[in-house]
Amino acid sequence: MSAHVARITVFPMKSCDGLALETASVMVSGALLYDRKFALVDANGRFINAKRTPLIHQLRLQVDPVSREFDVGRRDEKVELHGRLDDDGPQLSDWLSTFFSLEVSIIENDETGFPDDLGAVGPTIISAATLRTVAGWFEGLTVEEVRHRFRANIEVDGVEPFWEDRLFRSDRQPQPFRAGDVQFGGINPCQRCVVPTRNSQTGDVTPAGFSQQFSRRREETLPDWAPREHFNHFYRLSTNTRLLERGHGIIRVGDTVELESI
Repeated sequence: MSAHVARITVFPMKSCDGLALETASVMVSGALLYDRKFALVDANGRFINAKRTPLIHQLRLQVDPVSREFDVGRRDEKVELHGRLDDDGPQLSDWLSTFFSLEVSIIENDETGFPDDLGAVGPTIISAATLRTVAGWFEGLTVEEVRHRFRANIEVDGVEPFWEDRLFRSDRQPQPFRAGDVQFGGINPCQRCVVPTRNSQTGDVTPAGFSQQFSRRREETLPDWAPREHFNHFYRLSTNTRLLERGHGIIRVGDTVELESI
């Protein structure tokens, strides 16, 4: 089968649990609707995310971006608080403040969400074969766990491992590609942080030396088609994108994904 969208995931609350979708709307900004729409910040406006604290992995916070209902509790325990952000937001902030031992507020952005790369606010792309390959590098690491650690928005199947490295160019111009009827440009391979080194459910760093082993294997298996100019280091996985066409569109599971000439 040719390259196609196999999975779509948005993360309504930045750094928290994902939401699998069959259909996703692309906003005018290029971001997927509801992706990183909400974020947790401290009293100084700094993000409280998984880069900052491994406690985030021990938090189960699910937000329905349509109804704005939430469930919150400690991972693998019962829900401790349920409500709606508009009505019960202060109670949620209080609960989170106790959990993190600092003052917590919830902010939202309806236009771009809160992406890490402000120059590429489109969905992050990875292939299913890449996830399987990376899982095979580490004893005991499952594909699902790799998926949770790297948190890509769109998973493409019907292609080879590291196919997403075809989505950026050595001249650093956006590489056009189309998912369904929506044209994006691939920008660069996503630079990873401490988050993928941790167990997605506990926050424990495991296996030991994850980033070093990952970087070594990534360099060893870098495809010939991957522009090495983008790899000042090899702790990079998935591709950052931005919208090329004006307007917005819809992406569906099953949509064909095609590279286009520049």
